[in-house]
Amino acid sequence: MSEVSVFATAGLPTVTDLAASLRGMAAGASGGSVLLKMAKNGDWIFGSDQTTVEPDSEWAINPFSFVHGYIAWGDGEVLGEVMGPIARPKPEVGEAPAAAKRGWEDQVGLSVKCVSGDDEGMEARFSVTSVGGKKAVQAVALAIAAQVEVDPTNPVPVVVLRKGHYQHKSYGRIFTPEFEVVRWVSMEGRAPAQPVDDDAPPKASAAETAEGRRYLSKAADALLASDTPRARRRVV
Repeated sequence: MSEVSVFATAGLPTVTDLAASLRGMAAGASGGSVLLKMAKNGDWIFGSDQTTVEPDSEWAINPFSFVHGYIAWGDGEVLGEVMGPIARPKPEVGEAPAAAKRGWEDQVGLSVKCVSGDDEGMEARFSVTSVGGKKAVQAVALAIAAQVEVDPTNPVPVVVLRKGHYQHKSYGRIFTPEFEVVRWVSMEGRAPAQPVDDDAPPKASAAETAEGRRYLSKAADALLASDTPRARRRVV
């Protein structure tokens, strides 16, 4: 893991271009990555062919990739999707597409990169509208916020994709996604214990900066508030 550059190309090397990078990441969140989701039977799957995730494979979550917004589903197809960075207000939306069965639905998401096993190096986007899924995203966001308060040099959680479940009185057992954090690494993928050159000037990562910490704190707060009903403003 120490040799894997997890998010070296994420565009977050300095505070100067942090804001621009975050906007760019949000705009291109789905580019070059596959969709990751949990199937109804509790399996984690990815891609159009619904490949099953390798058991116990490890995935790094980009702490600057959290997004929120809305999605409109038709008959098994996406009719509209509007997402933006979690630290900014939810994007404005107008009327939902006429064929949308549930109108605009609240959605949150994040980006991950596989760092072990057969799928190492693959990037994926996880987006979810379910209550259980949003709670899983909230939980890992809170874990990141707590981590950067203790060690801002290692803000990236490396997780194993797990599943929980609850019993629904009408639909039976419902599976829910869970992110089990197994360790924390830097944005470059380095583990915490690394030799340090005492003569070299310290280089602050995006998460170490005041702006980076504010972003992560706001992201966690926004996710906690995402279940609160809000008036959806019409685009002028």
